Amino acid sequence: MNHLWAFMILLGIIYGSITGNLQGAADAALSSAQEAVQLSLTMCGIMALWVGLMEIAKDAGLIDRIKESIDPLLGFLFPQIPKDHPAKDPIAMNIIANFLGLGWAATPAGLQAMEELGRLEEDRRNGKSAGPVRKRGIASNEMCTFLIINISSLQLIPVNVIAYRSQYGSVDPAAIVGPGIAATAVSTVVAVVYCKMMDGKRGG
Repeated sequence: MNHLWAFMILLGIIYGSITGNLQGAADAALSSAQEAVQLSLTMCGIMALWVGLMEIAKDAGLIDRIKESIDPLLGFLFPQIPKDHPAKDPIAMNIIANFLGLGWAATPAGLQAMEELGRLEEDRRNGKSAGPVRKRGIASNEMCTFLIINISSLQLIPVNVIAYRSQYGSVDPAAIVGPGIAATAVSTVVAVVYCKMMDGKRGG
């Protein structure tokens, strides 16, 4: 990726030199850098607001109630994960954060979930837990399912997109909410169906 970006920058400089528009390329680079800083500040503010609200909801016990309510869903999506396994909490947090459109808040939970799923796979290799055992270096069914669900991520409020639209002068930044719910609902349903089909092919 670093080589790709370096090539694109070099290509832009060469093209600007050949066409005699090097000053325009320099102005565009400076303007883009300024926009990037402004967008970063906007996104940091929104992230702080929503992550703060998540912490308040967590302290108020709302997150724990949501976790309990989606436990049957987790059981359906991840039937091979033991009921009280530590992986379930970060998986639930990731799904909740993605549902609320908080991709930043979902990332730490997602990383923790993958670590716990990795430990579950090691336990299976050592005979400490039931379930199909994969070769080292091959992701388990649970890892694949979690990754696909995380990518498709049903979203109630697409906070990131709303912020981008607001930053770039949209008249109605929240107009994306309806189409966003429809699109992510379809992608999530397709993801779940696909995961279940592949689970069957991979032997549970």
